Amino acid sequence: MKRKIALLFCSLLILDLYGQESFKPDAIKPQVWAMPTTDNIRLDGKLLEPSWTKAQPATSFTQVEPYQEHKANDSTEVKLLYDDRYIYIAAFCRDTLGTKSLKAPDLMRDFNWRAHDTFAIVFDGFCDHRNGMSFVTNPYGAQKDYLSFDDTYFDSDWNGLWQVRTSRSDSGWVAEFAIPWKTLRYAKKDVREMGINFLRLRRQSNEISVWSKYPRSYGFSRMEYAGVLKGIQPPAPGTNLQVNPYVLFSRHDKDGSNTVSYKMGGEAKWAINPNTVADFTFNTDFAQADADLQVNNITRFSVFFPEKRQFFLENASLFGPGISPNDDLSGGNMTIQPFFSRRIGLDALGNPIPIDAGARMVYRSSKRSIGAMLVRQHAYDTLPASQFTTVRYTENIGKQNRLGMLVTGKSSPGHVNGVTALDGFFRFGQAHSFSVMAMHSATTAKPGGLAAYGRYFYTTNKFKFWLSESIVTKDFNPEAGFVSRQDVVATAPGFFWYYRGQRLPYRKFIRSFEPGVASEFYHSITRGELIERSVKITPAWLTLQTGGYIGFSVTPSYQNLSTPFEPLGVYIPAGQFSYTRYALSMGSNPSRKVSYIFLYESGSYFNGRLNLTDLQLNLSPLPNIALRLRYNDNYFQEVGDQFTTQHVRLYTAQLRLALNPRLQLVGLFQKNTQTNTNAYNVRLSWEYKPLSYVYLIYNSRTSTTDPSVREVTQIAKVSFLKQF
Repeated sequence: MKRKIALLFCSLLILDLYGQESFKPDAIKPQVWAMPTTDNIRLDGKLLEPSWTKAQPATSFTQVEPYQEHKANDSTEVKLLYDDRYIYIAAFCRDTLGTKSLKAPDLMRDFNWRAHDTFAIVFDGFCDHRNGMSFVTNPYGAQKDYLSFDDTYFDSDWNGLWQVRTSRSDSGWVAEFAIPWKTLRYAKKDVREMGINFLRLRRQSNEISVWSKYPRSYGFSRMEYAGVLKGIQPPAPGTNLQVNPYVLFSRHDKDGSNTVSYKMGGEAKWAINPNTVADFTFNTDFAQADADLQVNNITRFSVFFPEKRQFFLENASLFGPGISPNDDLSGGNMTIQPFFSRRIGLDALGNPIPIDAGARMVYRSSKRSIGAMLVRQHAYDTLPASQFTTVRYTENIGKQNRLGMLVTGKSSPGHVNGVTALDGFFRFGQAHSFSVMAMHSATTAKPGGLAAYGRYFYTTNKFKFWLSESIVTKDFNPEAGFVSRQDVVATAPGFFWYYRGQRLPYRKFIRSFEPGVASEFYHSITRGELIERSVKITPAWLTLQTGGYIGFSVTPSYQNLSTPFEPLGVYIPAGQFSYTRYALSMGSNPSRKVSYIFLYESGSYFNGRLNLTDLQLNLSPLPNIALRLRYNDNYFQEVGDQFTTQHVRLYTAQLRLALNPRLQLVGLFQKNTQTNTNAYNVRLSWEYKPLSYVYLIYNSRTSTTDPSVREVTQIAKVSFLKQF
């Protein structure tokens, strides 16, 4: 064992010497000055006010992609103004091809920025090189924003109060931001500077450039690489309260039984000081949340659906330590989350359960973070009323390390469940990081259970290596969390090599060659034997200059079933199975008017064969029109003890019609031959003022085999946000 450990560290040392194209932050950081203004800034993307001509621009953007530290091919200029209410940022993104070059496949909020021409800003209000607050737009004024910590934990669906308008011309495009000081978080008084950085993606050439450079193996939110914003004098924090009431009318028709109801409630956010924010919700409603996309699951793992409800999204990264395949590949398919907010207000099938009220308070500083959440779930059907409690504490150690504790609880009459967790994150130098967590669950009248994981990462521009080890006992039971499987010890090592050298052929079309291996091994604790093994070998993966890709993989697998397994209704008996699957993955330039993502898997599957086809076609003739079609087909051939041969198909169609980023009609249709259902979701949303909405929603679910089984919901909802 000692020889293996020594060999591992020697190998990592060699990788460090060979793969190090990364660099440390500059000792002297670039600076940009903001100028005070008394002009009445009209937000229109035209920059006609005299103050804009006087402000000194930040220029000299350098590439992150494709050629690190090279000068950007198309220049970008950024100017900043401020008054006692707002900080204004104007970005002129020059483009030699003018409007013909601009790419924007849709106008949705929180768009996929890598498919668009993009300009982004990130603020480090506390100058602690750890916390980031990002604001992003495209040439048509769509908005994206998120919070980040250590460029590792992200609140991607946080929605801040800010505005942006854009204009387009033959020389490029302009984005004009107005961000209220009350939206930003900064020290209590005497603030004269902040950390800041700017990013531009020119999608025509797929070139990413930034004002303050950082290695491409890191992210835009790696704040120790940010520059410095100087010359500001933001107002001292005062009253900062947002109230967001709503009124809702609904009609529900299920199997011929009609009910009509109305509902009132709302939320409030109180920034007690720059470090502390309290959120309150009453008679909570999430009717406007995006519908879940259905998944036909052929694995032994439970499906981990992401959270989409706004109250639970803000500061989700603070309350959500754990591992999940949604985050990265390092944990394999294993998911361990001591707290998972979808356990609140949703049943096992994703149907809503009323929430009476909730409260959350979060304190963040350069030294520590503290959070607490309390939510009361209403009694529903056969379920009693329940209280969910979560308390979180983290202490920052040094520049990039952290220790934390999390306590969760769920209680109802005669029943209490809780989890206590200790965790840590450590960054050793620029390339090495390690995260660890240990958890204990306790339930009324049941034995307690344990879970833990450790995860090591090595990342440079040329190599990515990881090793993850996790354990979950059979009695570990996080009722306010999520665990994909119990009674296992899981090991998941893997690596990727990123090659961009001179020997790479067709460099005009190919950006990088990225072969790798991702493996998973699962041993049963009680049985003391290997129960599952998969080794995904990717000998060829090409990332194209356009952002497209093509790759091929081979995955030898082993399954040792102690109980039967029934994927998509196909009964597979207990026993040992070895099989190999082959996969071809392809994706085109996602910014084009017509793009696609294609996956085809074939090969043996347990005692038979399975062919999987997954095709997604995206049509976007204009930014205002976006159609996404998806076809998923699982073709079983002589699988299981009945030697079943059958197709299980899932059809999905999503249409988005947008007059502008603030007025959109979205439709979703899903047809599943496994459940014999057709599901429709249609939503008209109008943001009539920032973060104030009118929603008209239509939901329908019908059986394809029994027309009498039908459920229809019609909803009208109006919300209003007022900031004091």
